[in-house]
Amino acid sequence: MMKMSLHHRLRLVLIFSLLILAAGCETAYYGTMEKLGYHKRDLMVNRVESARDAQEDAKQQFESALEKFSSVLQFDGGDLEDKYDQLNAAYNRSAARAQTVRDRIESVEDVAADLFEEWETELGEYSSASLRRSSARKLQQTRRQYAQLIGAMKRAESKMDPVLTAFHDQVLFLKHNLNARAIASLQTELISVESEVNSLIQDMNASIKEANAFISTVTKE
Repeated sequence: MMKMSLHHRLRLVLIFSLLILAAGCETAYYGTMEKLGYHKRDLMVNRVESARDAQEDAKQQFESALEKFSSVLQFDGGDLEDKYDQLNAAYNRSAARAQTVRDRIESVEDVAADLFEEWETELGEYSSASLRRSSARKLQQTRRQYAQLIGAMKRAESKMDPVLTAFHDQVLFLKHNLNARAIASLQTELISVESEVNSLIQDMNASIKEANAFISTVTKE
């Protein structure tokens, strides 16, 4: 039988754990996961991976939506209703991807807060002063790395709404102005939209890079 990676095993286990989360019992959730061999550190890595993957998917979708927007504005005849439907569908897919990114980042923040709280508390349980100091240094290092990571994720997240707003404006305008003149009038907005999307993609790439660095560092320890 093919051996599954830690990432895939965690995904399967997390599906089961959703039943516990639905009941709103985090203590039971973490307890169950620990019995299965997955501690908060493992869960944090898994959620960072999920957030990274969601950002990658969103990045590709926003790029695709921009291409769709550009192609619609290069209207040279055809069904205007169909053009609107294409752009509206691209906007809806982008909005859905953006929400997934927000949810994944929030899940990273939740488990990170619980991990650091537990780690801080357990420092007081050491009888060895040297081991306590070593663990405290590692905690500070991990917090610094996490701060860089979540900062990059938040910066990328903050760029999504302006892009979605711009896309929504175009879709809404076309909905009530389905004519060639309306499409031509939107062409002046293309440069601004392209700039916002490019800025978003740049920040998402930086966030994905931070996520990979964080995962690499934590899993090596």
